[in-house]
Amino acid sequence: MIRRFINKVFGRKSRAAMSRAQILSGAVHGIDRGLIDDCAIRTCETLAAAGFKAYVVGGAVRDLLLGKKPKDFDVATDATPEQVRKLFRRSRIIGRRFQIVHVMCGRETIEVTTFRANGEKEAEDEDDRPTDEHGRLLSDNVFGSMEDDAARRDFTINALYYDPAREEVHDYFGGVADCKAHTLRMIGDPETRYREDPVRMLRAARLAAKLDFHIDEATRRPVANLAPLLANIPRARIFDEALKLLLSGHALRGVHQLRAEGLHHGMLPLLDTILDDPSGERFITAALKNTDARIQSDRPSSPAFLFGALLWPQVQKRWRALEASGEKPQPALFTAMDEVLDAQRGQLAIPRRYDGMMKEIWALQPRFEQRGGQRPYRLLEHPRFRAAYDFMLLRAEAGEVPDELGEWWTHFQDAGEDERTSMLIADSSPKPRRRRKRRKPGEGPAEALPA
Repeated sequence: MIRRFINKVFGRKSRAAMSRAQILSGAVHGIDRGLIDDCAIRTCETLAAAGFKAYVVGGAVRDLLLGKKPKDFDVATDATPEQVRKLFRRSRIIGRRFQIVHVMCGRETIEVTTFRANGEKEAEDEDDRPTDEHGRLLSDNVFGSMEDDAARRDFTINALYYDPAREEVHDYFGGVADCKAHTLRMIGDPETRYREDPVRMLRAARLAAKLDFHIDEATRRPVANLAPLLANIPRARIFDEALKLLLSGHALRGVHQLRAEGLHHGMLPLLDTILDDPSGERFITAALKNTDARIQSDRPSSPAFLFGALLWPQVQKRWRALEASGEKPQPALFTAMDEVLDAQRGQLAIPRRYDGMMKEIWALQPRFEQRGGQRPYRLLEHPRFRAAYDFMLLRAEAGEVPDELGEWWTHFQDAGEDERTSMLIADSSPKPRRRRKRRKPGEGPAEALPA
């Protein structure tokens, strides 16, 4: 009862403040219009010409304020998905829980969403919205006004709306000032917002790392106590958020941010085991640095490769244990791979579609040490050679294998046929003895052929 009274009183105050949005001109916000995608502008113009409101919204506006060219542009409008679809010939409605429209423009796709509310239009007050026992929202699928849409967003820097026609930014919660101060601040009461959706805690850590922002103290304070709520979130959602962090171009900083906030237990529980072991920490650091460099230089990076790197220290540890117990190296490696993949399914739910590539990369690692005869040539022809080679170089950087091994394979790939032959190293391991074929009972030695 008391909570409901407080929500009503402060809820009204919040909505009253919300209606007094700041409208900032180009001279104030300083956005360079040249950084805005033509397709996003044309999408807004088409909607406006049909009598609808339309704004570039969210992370794109945030990046523009920071002087960066956004990779993706989203548009928010008061048009319904069906109305949007009718205006654009090359468009389609997607989504079940909340429909959005993908508008195709050349090779680009602009995501158009209808203004949303927090479900308050379906409920008498905020306390009547459907939640589970931990306060997590079970339904959040209601159209609303632009003001409603701003209030339901997570952070002030994401509740910004840019009008391309007037070149104005609509700022409801001081997001422009927070952008300039490099501050990440939750909209509304942080504890309530985290309880509504605990994944917001992970987003806070990811965005702070990606943007190099500091998290506002009031936004950070509840995280330590509420982090266990992540255990109630479907593993698939946790995996999606982990993938965004690891492919953000700032994965190394993101992982340290997760640990600093105590959130790694809910997102990447394997980090504790890995980072407490010096050799594991060196390898993971090398892998994350490599991934960050690739993404920042617009080179592709495979999720399977990255998760293969994260799980490798556990695979290697189990592999050694099985060998020590008397199992042969190759069967021990395959058993270790299966055991580690099975164990992580309850933690992170890495999709099975990545299993094949991870296993191939792991299984090829011992073959890099075999540099005699035809084995190096056969390894070069393997479809996963390049990924496995990059993986082996990370192991060399972490001190798992000699630098000389990485240098040898780098040279061998580029060498001519004669030089490759001279580079081959004789296999020092004893060759397996040929098994003699057993004779069947009653079968004597072969008779000599007549001359």
